[in-house]
Amino acid sequence: MSEQQLPVVVIGAGPVGLAAAAHLVERGIEPLVLEAGPAAASAVREWSHVRLFSTWGEVTDPAAEKLLAPTGWTKPDAATYPSGGDWAEQYLQPLADALGDRVRYGTQVTGVSRTGRDRIVDADRESQPFVLHLTTFDGREERLFARAVIDASGTWTTPGPAGVSGLPALGEKAVADRVTYRVPDLKDPAVRARYVGRRTAVIGSGASAFTALATLADVARDEPGTHAVWILRRGISGSTFGGGEADELPARGALGLAAKAAVDNGHADAVTGFRTEAVERAEDGRLILVGEDGRRLDPVDEVIVLTGFRPDLSFLSEVRLGLDERLQAPTALAPLIDPNQHSCGTVYPHGHKELSHPEQDIYLVGMKSYGRAPTFLAMTGYEQVRSVAAAIAGDLESADRVELTLPETGVCGGAGLFDDPAAGQAGGGGCCAPAPALVQIGIGAPASSGGC
Repeated sequence: MSEQQLPVVVIGAGPVGLAAAAHLVERGIEPLVLEAGPAAASAVREWSHVRLFSTWGEVTDPAAEKLLAPTGWTKPDAATYPSGGDWAEQYLQPLADALGDRVRYGTQVTGVSRTGRDRIVDADRESQPFVLHLTTFDGREERLFARAVIDASGTWTTPGPAGVSGLPALGEKAVADRVTYRVPDLKDPAVRARYVGRRTAVIGSGASAFTALATLADVARDEPGTHAVWILRRGISGSTFGGGEADELPARGALGLAAKAAVDNGHADAVTGFRTEAVERAEDGRLILVGEDGRRLDPVDEVIVLTGFRPDLSFLSEVRLGLDERLQAPTALAPLIDPNQHSCGTVYPHGHKELSHPEQDIYLVGMKSYGRAPTFLAMTGYEQVRSVAAAIAGDLESADRVELTLPETGVCGGAGLFDDPAAGQAGGGGCCAPAPALVQIGIGAPASSGGC
C-alpha cells in the first residue's frame, strides 16, 4: 500500500477529533479515529452535568453538519446552551455514528514514530509513514501505519495539581480521598453528600472554579453549614471575575459574576495571595492547607483543585515536536495564547502554519494544541482542523485562509501576569471590562468550564 493510500489517523473522538475526520472525509481523505473510551466524547461525558457557556450555534462544525445531514440529524436551537451530556448525545455520538467504522473505540495510542526511524535518525525520514502502537480494551497490542497524524486527545486526563510550583503539594497524594480535580456533579445525591453541610476549598481562578463556586453557593442556600473557601494565588482585582458584561460570550461573563455573587453573599470566603505548599490531615481527618508563606488555613472537609490541565506528551516521545518551553504548545502558536503576555481581547484564529512541527504531517489540535494555556474554544479547534485537513490535501490556499472571528473575552491581561504584584496594582488588568454587575446563576444555567 502506498503512503497516499494510508489513512490519516486522528487520536481522540472528541469534538475536535471528530470534526477533523469530517473535514478529511469532505476532502476525499480516509480518516481513522482512535478513541480510548467506550464511546464518542468520553471526556465530555465525564462533565456531562456542566452547561457550556457557548451556544449550540458555536459548538457544531460545518463539515460535520454536512456529514450528519443525510442521517436525518436536526441541529438543536442555535441560541440555546447545551450541557456536556447534551453535546455528547445530541451531536458528537451521532457524528461518530455517521463516520461508522472510521471510528475505533477502546483503543489507546501508546506510541507514535516514523516507520523504522526513531527520534534520532535523519536518513530518509520524511518518506517513511508514521507507525502507531496501540493497546486495545482487552489488553492486546497492535500497530498500524498512517500518512499523517492529528492528535486531538485533549488534556482532560492530566489535570494540574494544587501545588503552586506545578508539582503536587506535599501531602496532596496522601489525601486523595478528599480531593477532586473536576467540577463535582452536585445533582448526584452521592456526590452532593460529600459537600452538604461541609467546608470546601476551591483552588483555581478560571471558569471551572467559577462553576464550582456558583454550584456550591446554590447548595449553601438550601443546606445550612455548606460553605466554600476560594483559594486565590493573587489578590482580587477588576479582572478576577472575568470580563463580565464586556464578554462577547454572555454566559461566560455571567459565570464569573455568579462566582462574585457567591463571595458577596457570604457563601464563599476568598483567601488571596495564598500559594499552596502542603496539605496536612488534621486529627479529625479534615484537611489543612499550608501556604508557602507559612500560613495555615482553617480546616476544610473537601478540596476541589481546578488549576488547569496539561498535555500528555509521553506517547509522542519518538517524533520531533517543536513546543514552547513554557506552555508546551506549538512554537508558532504559543505567542498568540501565552498568558504571560498582556493581550486585550481574543486569540487570533490560526491554522496549519501555527500548528506545524519539525516532524512533517503531525499536528496537535484542539485543547492539546494550547498546552497549558487556558481559554480554548471549540470553534477555535474547528478552524484548526479545517486548515489542517486542507493542508494535508495540498490545498494551501484554503489552508492559509482564516475563516473565523472569535468573540472578545472582555479581559485585558493574561493569567500569567496575575502572579506579578505590579500587574495586580495596575487596574487589575481590566482595561477592557466595566465594573461587573452581579447576576445569579443556578446549577441549571449556562456555566461551563468545558473548553467551549
